[in-house]
Amino acid sequence: MEEQNNEPKNTTSINNATPKVTGIGGIFFFSDHPKEMKEWYAKNLGLEINEWGCRFESRNIDNPEEINALQWSPFKKGSDYFAPSKKEFMINYQVQNLEGLVHQLEENGVIMVDKIETFDYGKFVHIMDSEGNKIELWEPIASM
Repeated sequence: MEEQNNEPKNTTSINNATPKVTGIGGIFFFSDHPKEMKEWYAKNLGLEINEWGCRFESRNIDNPEEINALQWSPFKKGSDYFAPSKKEFMINYQVQNLEGLVHQLEENGVIMVDKIETFDYGKFVHIMDSEGNKIELWEPIASM
């Protein structure tokens, strides 16, 4: 008799994948002078600066064709982008199956700051952790 495997099948569809964080998508922090901060990092540490900060790219070790990205961005101190958090930073986590993860988070009573928004480069939603840190969850588009 053939043994049955009741575990979910690994599929290439992100929406059928286990809802979870797969990596860090960005590090965002307040700065008194973000433009000068970006210039300092470019001059002294060699960061290649873009409009938002610096994008670090790497390959997925399990799928070398897949390129992952981490965005480093200083924000002007006082920006409401981190609200309602009172913290000086926000971390963006890259996820798979954002809809499924949001469902799990809602079931667990996690504070949802907003609803999922979709852009050309992926889907986003913001939540609050147990210590009042705003967290950005990002499901990138498959072609990134």
